[in-house]
This record gives sequence, structure tokens and C-alpha cells, in this order.
Amino acid sequence: IDAAIAVQFALAVVYPNAGNIGGGGFLVYRDAKGNSTTLDYREKAPQASNRNMYLDEAGNVIPKKSVQGHLAAGVPGTVDGMVQAHQKFGKLPWKELVEPAIRLAQNGFVLTANQAKEFNDLKTLFRQFNPDGAALLKSKGDWVKGEKLIQMELANTLKLIRDKGRAGFYEGVVAEQMVKEMNRGNGIMSKNDLVNYKSLWRKPIVSKYKEYKIITMPPSSSGGIALTQLLNAVEKEPLARWGHNQDSTIRFLIEAERRVYADRATHLGDPDFYNVPQNNLLAKKYQKRRMLSMDWDKATPSNEIKAGIFVGKESEETTHYSIADKEGNSVAVTTTLNNSYGSLVFVKGAGFLLNNEMDDFSIKPGTPNSYGLVGGEANAISPGKRMLSSMTPTIIEKDGKLFMVVGTPGGSTIITSVFQTILNVIEFKQGIQEAVNAKRFHHQWLPDEVYIEPNTFDEKTLAILKQKGYKIIKIKLVDYESNIL
Repeated sequence: IDAAIAVQFALAVVYPNAGNIGGGGFLVYRDAKGNSTTLDYREKAPQASNRNMYLDEAGNVIPKKSVQGHLAAGVPGTVDGMVQAHQKFGKLPWKELVEPAIRLAQNGFVLTANQAKEFNDLKTLFRQFNPDGAALLKSKGDWVKGEKLIQMELANTLKLIRDKGRAGFYEGVVAEQMVKEMNRGNGIMSKNDLVNYKSLWRKPIVSKYKEYKIITMPPSSSGGIALTQLLNAVEKEPLARWGHNQDSTIRFLIEAERRVYADRATHLGDPDFYNVPQNNLLAKKYQKRRMLSMDWDKATPSNEIKAGIFVGKESEETTHYSIADKEGNSVAVTTTLNNSYGSLVFVKGAGFLLNNEMDDFSIKPGTPNSYGLVGGEANAISPGKRMLSSMTPTIIEKDGKLFMVVGTPGGSTIITSVFQTILNVIEFKQGIQEAVNAKRFHHQWLPDEVYIEPNTFDEKTLAILKQKGYKIIKIKLVDYESNIL
């Protein structure tokens, strides 16, 4: 946990597009004795929010209003999450864990070619939302590879967090700076929103996949339920015999993903606001029934797949890291601002970016968010509610011992990326590096398209899929992150 906290703060300095103190995330922890828990430090909707806040008078979604600018930001959870993790499991002094990030911010770090290009490409948008300047904006010229980025305002904010812990962020100077920034840009986050934010320890979702124990994240992330559903769908199928990325394997996985994402759109949301039918969704028999409608002769159109009905009621734009120590303790952490560089709004004087997580709510039922995901009532905006996420930090045991720590960025593709990485290791006997590097594919119910990475399938396989009615879209799905086997 100490290492995870230090990494979280360091990423806020050197990976500003996703590493953060102005965002949130999820943490899955397992100690050396096999005890496990999860921490939900997802952002929350401000108390002044309402379900129609991104709609015009005719009820239509106002483009980019939930994605860019001050109104897109949810109440940040990262700092509170790290404080709670330290209070429960930390061993080293808090100050020692924040100090390395302070040094990185003060002394600077060397920009990669990609970072310099991103900063330059975004300078017009950064200026639009930060007219008085920001850390990633140069007063003259463009950023170049090898140049050093120094962030003194962020260093000062981190010093307050180091010295005052939670109060250094949610109260006092930094809180005042956030509220002042909100007022400048017609945002709605208040001092009370900040003071009242609290991360939640939640019981993990624990399931069996063959001889493996899967420990993963419950709602407000959809990742754990969806991952478990996918594993339930394929557990009895001869994937190894079918072969890695062969047409039978691909088609079965696509159809499983189609059905699971349909459930996600209807049944998943913040469990503190919505009665998620978790036990029903996780039942192995339920997923087996869902797959009975699969037709091996043709793709199932997504408009023919609806969410299950129950009696009663349940990328590069994110970053993930996995850590294990010699004692056998392990932690999987996925954290984000949502889109790359979040809302594009820097808190003036505090030096950090605010998230744009409000776009992860169902802005309007049936209308996709920036990841193309469609949602409904379960994920509607409500004051104080956590928006649904796809983040899927996961720990796997075999024979009572730590086997694998896994997670990834990638927005809506996180769930399928983690799912396929696990299958690559368990079913196709790949090493962790090979499993992580392997080409992936993704289907999320709507839009009714299969996204594949370039050169994922051979021409024969592509021809079979197209002949069966699958619409194939080639796209870069995800950057690869830290995983442990």
C-alpha cells in the first residue's frame, strides 16, 4: 500500500493526462494471508447537480458540456482514497510517501516526444479553459522532447497534502482555490462537496474460475461484475482447443461481451443509489442461459439483445498499476481523470487538472457518452452519486497463493482487455508479457461493432467474421500497463 500511494502521487506529476489528484479510482488489496478488500475512491456528483444539467430546453444533449470545462468535473476522490488506504494499511510515515512526488514537481522531469506533442496539440484548448495560463502551457514556443517540466504550484499543493493529509486538499487553501476556480468557470462544486467527500471500503466480488479465485471490484465500478459474467460465460467452453484468436473463440467471446454490456447499460450504477441485482447477474446459471441465444451461423444483432429481466432488483485516458511485495501482499489500482487531461481545467494556483467524470453518468437515457457507452436510469445523475466506471483492478489466486495482479486503462475496453489478458494466461498458457502484448478485440453491445487492433486477425478469420455478419472496425484499443504474474 505504501508503494501504491507513492506511485499515485508521482503519477499526478509525471503523467498528467491520467495520473492525478483531481480525479479518482479504485483499489483492490489482498494481504499475504489471503484477506482482501476494495476501496472505492470514485468521484461524486456535486450536490448542485441535476439529471438535466447537460440538456438544452428541447431535451437534447449539449455537445461537450459534460466533457470539457468546469461543469464536467466531479468531486475528486484520489487524495481521500490515499489517506484512507494509508490509515488502514500503511506502514511508512505519510510524509515519506508524498515527498518523492514533491521533488519530481519541484525539480522537474524530462518530457517524452509523445508528451511534448500532446501538450502542443492541446494548447488551444488549454488556453480556452485556462486564460491566465497553466503548467502545461508555455508562454512562448512549443514543448520539445527532452525539455524539463517544472510544476511549482503542484509542488506547493502536494506539500499541503504532505503536511496536513486530507485537510490539505479538501479544506483550507486548496479547497478555496478549487471553489474559486469553479466560480470563475460557472462550475457547481462547493466547499461542502469537498469537505463531505468520503471514499468507501467495499466488499470485493469473489468468484471461482476453474481452480482460480478471482478477486475484483464491486460497483460503483461495473468492471468486477462484467468480468465475472464474462468468465462465467466461457468457463465450460473449450477455448484452448478452439485456439487463441481463432474464429470460434472470437465469436463466442464477442457474443458474451455483447450480452454482458447490455446488462451493464441497464442494471449497473452506484449501489448507494440504485438496487443493483448483483447476485442475479453473478449467477453462473444466468450467464449460461444468456448464451443460449447465440447462433453459430450468424452474429446476433445487438437490437435483439436486451438486458436480463429479474424478479426484484442490481486507454490511455486512464492508468493502472499493480504492486506485490516479498511478503505476498498485493494491490491493483486503476485511476483516472476520465478523458485524457480530464476537463482541461487547471485549478489556478494549485497546479492540477480536474476530471471530467460527469460524462460517465447517463446524460440522457439511450445517448452514448464519449466512450460510446449507453446507460439508463441506474446511472442517471443525482447529487452525491458516484458515476459508473469500467475500471477493473483484479487479483487472482491459485491454490491459496497469489497468482496474478491485473488491470488496464482503456475506457469502455478495460473490461474486455482484463478479461482477455486473464484468458491468455489461464487458457492459452501465455506468459504475462505475451498476454499483455497480445492483440485484443472488443464489443460493447452498442454500437454494434467489433473493434480490433491492427493485425489482430488473419485475412481468413476476418473473412469468416464478416461472412457471419460482424462489422469490423480497426482501431488502437489500449496502451499496455503494469501487471504481475
